[in-house]
Amino acid sequence: MGVLGSSLLGLLISGVPIGIALASATLLVIYIDPIMTPNALFRAFFAFLNKYTLMAIPFFIFAGFLMEKTGLIKKLFNLADALVGWVPGGFAYATLIASVLFGAISGSSTAMAAAMGLIAYPEMIRRGYPVWMAAGILACGGGIAILIPPSVTLILYGILTEESIIALFMAGVVPGLMLACSDAAIILTMSFFMKLPAGEFSKSNLIKTAGEALPALLMPVVVLGGLYGGFFTPTEAGAAASGYALLYGFLSGRKTFLKELLPTTTRAINLTAIVFFLLGCVGVFQFLLANKGWPQDIAEWTMTLGLTQFGFLAVLLILLLLLSMFLTGVAILVLTVPIFFPVALTLGVDPIHLGILTALAIEMGAVIPPVGLNLFAVSGTTGVPVTRVMRGSFPFLCTDSIVLILVLNFPILALWLPSLAEKPVFGG
Repeated sequence: MGVLGSSLLGLLISGVPIGIALASATLLVIYIDPIMTPNALFRAFFAFLNKYTLMAIPFFIFAGFLMEKTGLIKKLFNLADALVGWVPGGFAYATLIASVLFGAISGSSTAMAAAMGLIAYPEMIRRGYPVWMAAGILACGGGIAILIPPSVTLILYGILTEESIIALFMAGVVPGLMLACSDAAIILTMSFFMKLPAGEFSKSNLIKTAGEALPALLMPVVVLGGLYGGFFTPTEAGAAASGYALLYGFLSGRKTFLKELLPTTTRAINLTAIVFFLLGCVGVFQFLLANKGWPQDIAEWTMTLGLTQFGFLAVLLILLLLLSMFLTGVAILVLTVPIFFPVALTLGVDPIHLGILTALAIEMGAVIPPVGLNLFAVSGTTGVPVTRVMRGSFPFLCTDSIVLILVLNFPILALWLPSLAEKPVFGG
């Protein structure tokens, strides 16, 4: 374990991508331990990828990219602006609402931050919002997508732990809405003290934008309604989302859509290939852990420390937040879940509650320097220096911390919705 851990840590510190680092550290173990044959590890790689539920990831990635190209995101944003843009700070609320709605479709925090940066930032500046505030809202609003179904983070956690993805989706609803409300509270406070501008209410504009946004609003209804109604598995829900976006694209702007379809598909394939290579390396990593008995050793060692459930979770969350300063959310999941999950089960921690806490910590990590992806996504799309994005994100990060503490101390906030329905089997 020492050889694997030290080599992996050294590679990560030197800047090697997480997938390459895992594969390289594994090859070193093969060289040292003759029991670990290349054939066995190749089988572990492809066996982990041979999971039907994994197909949900490329489908939702593709659906998010299609939403961006077909203009559905902008239509959602225009509707949110018509609803609340007339109150002080209303455009900031509109950005937050649109982020939540898009999160219910794409499930990608960074994709949301980048998309909203292109759409909302220029208009916020034109309306007189401070640069740092506009950038902070975009960075932190994107993080809500990590918890609002269909969260890619929760899908990955469900695959790694073989927990019900639908139960995880249901568990993420209340904490996700809590994040949205806490962000809204920050905007309300800023609106009061900074005299933020307000737009004008137009009933005719509201009706018009509602009609234009109806196709976008129907997508989460179809996807989430099918999931919670038991009509779709997560994979089928992803396929339905992609199919819906494709159909809308063909009907709304055939020539333009067809021109953009191939580049959009290529982007989705490239991102999927990266994610799947990383997941295959995770399968090899888990194979090594299982054959060496390291999770059991760690669990036994943890028990000797006399940690309570709360103590274990508190230490774990601190560790996840520290890791988020250097690694992406996906990297944190694939590195830590195979190790801490068996320990958590030994201590009697609810796996669904654990998944939501993990997602919350990763959500906060998306705006924690130096590697917070949302910070750089917003900076890249808006041209605002990362330091100013950090400044704008800080108030929202404080309220996110409060939400994390509340969910840690009151598991019912995450477990209430799943408890209302019979817990489905893994994958739906």
